[in-house]
Amino acid sequence: MNAIIFSALGGVIMMFSSFLLKNRSWLKYIAMIVLAIVFVANYQEIYGTFHFNIDTKGMFAFTKFGLYFNSLIIISIFLYFLVSGSQIEKVGNYPAEYFALIFFILDGVFILSSYNSLLTLFLGIEIMTIPLYILTGAEKNNLKGNEASLKYFLMGTFSTGIMLMGIALLYGATGSFNIEAMSSLSSLGIPFYGILEPLGMIFILVAFLFKVSAAPFHFWAPDVYDGAPSVFTGLMASVVKAAGFIAFIHLFQNKSIEMADSWKILLPFFIILTLLFGNITAVFQQSVKRMLAYSSIAQAGFMLFALYNNTFSKEGILIYTIAYTVATLGIFSILGKMKDHSYDGFNGLAKKQPFIAFANTVFFMSLAGIPLTGGFFAKYFMLSAAISANGIGILWLVIVALIFAAVSVYYYFGVIKSMYFKEGEAEISDVTPAYKYALVILVIIVFVLGIYPSIVTNWLYF
Repeated sequence: MNAIIFSALGGVIMMFSSFLLKNRSWLKYIAMIVLAIVFVANYQEIYGTFHFNIDTKGMFAFTKFGLYFNSLIIISIFLYFLVSGSQIEKVGNYPAEYFALIFFILDGVFILSSYNSLLTLFLGIEIMTIPLYILTGAEKNNLKGNEASLKYFLMGTFSTGIMLMGIALLYGATGSFNIEAMSSLSSLGIPFYGILEPLGMIFILVAFLFKVSAAPFHFWAPDVYDGAPSVFTGLMASVVKAAGFIAFIHLFQNKSIEMADSWKILLPFFIILTLLFGNITAVFQQSVKRMLAYSSIAQAGFMLFALYNNTFSKEGILIYTIAYTVATLGIFSILGKMKDHSYDGFNGLAKKQPFIAFANTVFFMSLAGIPLTGGFFAKYFMLSAAISANGIGILWLVIVALIFAAVSVYYYFGVIKSMYFKEGEAEISDVTPAYKYALVILVIIVFVLGIYPSIVTNWLYF
């Protein structure tokens, strides 16, 4: 509860900063200070030092796993402000409001990590996504951004309607919105009303697949990611996607047992379809930003492995959250400084800005899952979750995933080839020493996660 309350207050503080501060450059530092306070408050709740004693009537369940996930998200947003804060200040005329909206997004993320009722699930998703509609269209003079914002809003509203229908059906089947109550009814063998519960779960499953841009409900993501300002696209493709999967896992961790054979058919189907659409379509893109949009769909395919509920999946989603987020935020921060977002726009970047090219290479290698980067262990834990849950019988799906991972190497390394092996004058602006130092931190994190991944998972057991 600490993180939910303090992040909401942080959003209010940033709103007041819009007229109390005349110097925009201070906004990033104020946001980072407030975020540090949120982190301390969340840390104290993990170890029971201090927390608000509020009776939530069973609407929330604050577990150590959820609170620890909150910590990783706060660290990710702190790094986001560190590396991209100055870019946020240059988008549109209302930078303080943009920081406020990010804090409100964070509030929705914290609700999704701790919800225990279908009602708070709905509230968390809406609190997280509504500010994103605004941020997507933050550049008022950008027609593509306005179109992306409208498309995101319409698709988001449509998927929310589907989710509400699923929630209504589940309530009709169980007589409760409480997730623990529904699970206990199932374990006691109490019968439900015919087809209502499985139909409700299917509706919610479809809505979640919309939210995390998994195939075949991914079609909105490329246009939205391509049209939104790059600095906000990185946020959508990383932190928001990770939060969606945490909510996904929490709801389906018990239902996968009840759905039994149906789940064993549905989940591999969606995994393969997502990996297929994401990777194959990314190969044919001419724009790096649009390629990254399809790449994020492919990454969602790997994250779907976390729905095989076991120790590997919980550890894996935590590593995936920080490794994928750091790499994605780094790439989009660099992309936001590039004048040309095509592959040719990166030609010769290694000669002009050798460190920027090196950092970009490390981030792309992490997304591809190359050893010694955080992305390698992120994918390893996801695949291990499937094998641990189903034994050798699921090995075929792991092999398919590895084949698609190899495909991703092709289009990720296309950018690296442009930076190092093609002649050109890549145009990049606003590369300050402070920005390079921020990228150094991200690069170090990627390598640390690739060499010592237990630095993330060990904290779960303290």
